[in-house]
Amino acid sequence: MYDAIYARQSIDKKDSISIESQLSMCEHEVRDKEFKKYSDKGYSGKNLDRPDFERLLEDIKNGLVKRVIVYKLDRISRSILDFSSLMMFFSEYNVEFVSTTEKFDTSTPVGRAMLNICIVFAQLERETIQQRISDAYYSRNKKGFYMGGTVPYGYKRESTIIDEIKTSKFVINGEESEHIKLIYSMYADNNYSLTDIVKFLTENGITHLRGSIWSTSRISQILRNPVYVKSDFSVYEFFKSQSANIINDVSEFNGRACYLYQGTISTTRKQNDLTDKEIVIAPHEGFISSDEWLKCRIRCLNNKTLAKTCKGKNSWLVGKIKCGNCSYAVVMRKTNTTWGRYGFCSNHQSMKTCEGTGNTIYIDLVEEYVFNAIKNKLADFQTLADDTKNKINPKVKENELKIAKLDNEIDELLTKVVGANAVVMEYINKKVDELDEKRIKLLQENVTISQTAKKDKLVTTYEHVANWENTSFEDKQSVVDTLIQVIHIANGEVSISWIF
Repeated sequence: MYDAIYARQSIDKKDSISIESQLSMCEHEVRDKEFKKYSDKGYSGKNLDRPDFERLLEDIKNGLVKRVIVYKLDRISRSILDFSSLMMFFSEYNVEFVSTTEKFDTSTPVGRAMLNICIVFAQLERETIQQRISDAYYSRNKKGFYMGGTVPYGYKRESTIIDEIKTSKFVINGEESEHIKLIYSMYADNNYSLTDIVKFLTENGITHLRGSIWSTSRISQILRNPVYVKSDFSVYEFFKSQSANIINDVSEFNGRACYLYQGTISTTRKQNDLTDKEIVIAPHEGFISSDEWLKCRIRCLNNKTLAKTCKGKNSWLVGKIKCGNCSYAVVMRKTNTTWGRYGFCSNHQSMKTCEGTGNTIYIDLVEEYVFNAIKNKLADFQTLADDTKNKINPKVKENELKIAKLDNEIDELLTKVVGANAVVMEYINKKVDELDEKRIKLLQENVTISQTAKKDKLVTTYEHVANWENTSFEDKQSVVDTLIQVIHIANGEVSISWIF
């Protein structure tokens, strides 16, 4: 049996001890005994996946090793769990462990106790270094430092100094920025889709100057990027409404552009979901007006709905009607027969665990019944129609953006109802109820922000009802959302739960 000397060095640094120096110092511990050298260069101590170390472990299993000698305990491992496992492994094969600089020898009780203490501090030191690196990175983020990566199309990079530290910032690239302005201008006009923009750029010979080709995904990324916007209060309010983590004070939103970072809290990487993502004021000026940028950004939020214009158009009561027996969603269908539009219990259709709604639900009749009920409900508010309206509270706009997102999610779920199995059906029903509950809370908040806000909402609702034939489909839905929590139908009975 022999002593095994092990050395490890992750990377070459001025203040790190070389493999050769480690081996040389360990040889003094061996003296005149037989020994064998093992070394791994370029491998981290955070795990045990190292080729020569694995060879050492194999030799221990074969009964060839008496002692393992290292320059310092963190040369063998920086993980408490790994080190504890190794100590048990060494004990199983009667192998002693010695650290030359720390004077640990597991052949003694004191040596074993001190070794365990130092393992804890070695791990603490490693985690502290990692945290300092992470903290430094996000600290530089929040100060608007350039953090590397591809320079956004429309800009070029130049050196600058922030807080007496050399970094870089973006400056406008003339020709590229004109392309960006054109893209925003076209998408702010609802007559142009992403595909229309790509087609226009291609047909007019407006080439991507960096060697790529235009695509809808590339255009979409540009339209979502706040690096182009001339920030102001409305931009601040938008990010606030989307639950983003805004690093700077609102007073700093004064024309400079914004950086968007994943942040330390956010767990989603979806482009449209800004929850807990970090918004930082950049050191460069934006060149897209806040009005135009917001029009495009909000349109991006709703582009799934715009792309599927036929979804949810069977009735302005979609999502509100539930089966009176099981409370599952009533799915609406349109046929070319005398039935016209009709509804059925999604639970009865998919899982057969509900007897259904009994009589056929004719949507035309239900709409007529609900409309008359709404008129009766609003009778007390007729005199409000001539009152002067006050300015809408900014919080209302925030909630409306959130409601639009919830509408998209509900629509997506309802398309998956038919053909769903029992487990999926139950999940969809619960999820729709949860989302609708959130929508109702937001609507209630909009209505009850103040007596003035409530009055304005009711006035608008009354005006829509008074001019029902000329009211848009979306406004009809907003009337229902404002007044009705849920409609239960079963066996010819209609029960309406009002919000107020």
